[in-house]
Amino acid sequence: MPARSSEAYVLRTYPYQEGDLIVSFFTRDQGKLRGTAKRARRMKSPFGSALERLSQVRVSYYQRENAELVRLDGAELIQSQFALAASYEAGVALDYIAEVSEQLLPPAEPNERFYRLLNAVLEDLRANAASALLPAVWRAATYFTYWAVRLSGFLPELALSESSRRLARAIATTPVAALAELEWTRDTAADLRRALEKEIESHIERRLVTVPLLEAL
Repeated sequence: MPARSSEAYVLRTYPYQEGDLIVSFFTRDQGKLRGTAKRARRMKSPFGSALERLSQVRVSYYQRENAELVRLDGAELIQSQFALAASYEAGVALDYIAEVSEQLLPPAEPNERFYRLLNAVLEDLRANAASALLPAVWRAATYFTYWAVRLSGFLPELALSESSRRLARAIATTPVAALAELEWTRDTAADLRRALEKEIESHIERRLVTVPLLEAL
């Protein structure tokens, strides 16, 4: 039962037994893993607030060969998303990013580019939390959706408006923060984003719970 320590993003948690949590987390070096966090729901949790969704953490865990779940021993918070927590719009964007990541990432397959995608999109959201949050939400959602599909290997040819095709080319070659100079609203490349959402749902064979909430912003 070798001990490991990895940088990771928390994707999802849900109750397990009395006082415990099952945690889905995406590590930089081992890919997506699932594990049990003992006593994580108790008032004096050894994990504190480090298991909030999309928190970036240094997680320590024990991994037994062929076991479905690892055993989480600790999680040291590197970067929280608490600065975004007061905004409903940002909260929906975080839920959407976490859900898509949870559904698309295969178990135990490292994906450095997807990890860096999460880094960049979340950093851009935090950087604009005080001044231009809603444009940043649409920029993050559109940019993340495009690259999540592309990095998962099923980006199709899409029937889009000319303006959306131009933006897709820009997203393919430009960091998300550098696209802040464009005007971003819900209608910006909406056909691109919605087509990609449908591709994701077709790929995972289920509806994304967060899409209706995102598109209603």
